[in-house]
Amino acid sequence: MKTESQKYPVLNVPNTLSFIRILVVPAMAYFFLNDQILWAVVMIAISGLSDAFDGFFARKLNQVTDLGKMLDPLADKLTQVAAAVCIGVKFPSLVFILMVFVAKEVLMAIGAFVLLKRHKKPCAARWYGKTATVLFYISVGIIVVMDGFLNLKTEVFYTVSSVLLGITAVMMVYAMIRYAAVFFALLQSNDPKDNFDIRSALTGRDGLNS
Repeated sequence: MKTESQKYPVLNVPNTLSFIRILVVPAMAYFFLNDQILWAVVMIAISGLSDAFDGFFARKLNQVTDLGKMLDPLADKLTQVAAAVCIGVKFPSLVFILMVFVAKEVLMAIGAFVLLKRHKKPCAARWYGKTATVLFYISVGIIVVMDGFLNLKTEVFYTVSSVLLGITAVMMVYAMIRYAAVFFALLQSNDPKDNFDIRSALTGRDGLNS
């Protein structure tokens, strides 16, 4: 007999945490752009913690679903693009570095869309993608704290921010290259386990052949 989380995968614990991350995105952007830095930090913390725990609970509670594998990277992309745009608006001199983040997420979103159109399962998050995400959260968190709580000289702020974002950008480019290899492998795959249908995922079935 199927459990409730198998019948209704949208309602399980890890998917709920991913939904929370998606809902936090506009609040984080609003607080940051309106200089309510403490609340912006709280939103970033909630987003980062829910990102850390959704995978843990998915494995611990045996609630790994195809829908969850899509929601997790989607929440990451929305969070990172929103944060990058907010930082770019407040600090225009950092916009060129931030364009790397936005370009990476847009390209990966396009890749996921192509896979779904081909009824292929989008790639789940890998260690290199998670590492890039963690670096991004750390970088954004430090930038927000420097902007809102520390009285740093302008040149110090931009130097530290550029270094942090530069390191994160390098990791993101590396992750994008690795994900591109997975993307093309999935496109050419004839393995039934790589088949996927979004409607099946929403009704608790795991793919076209389940």
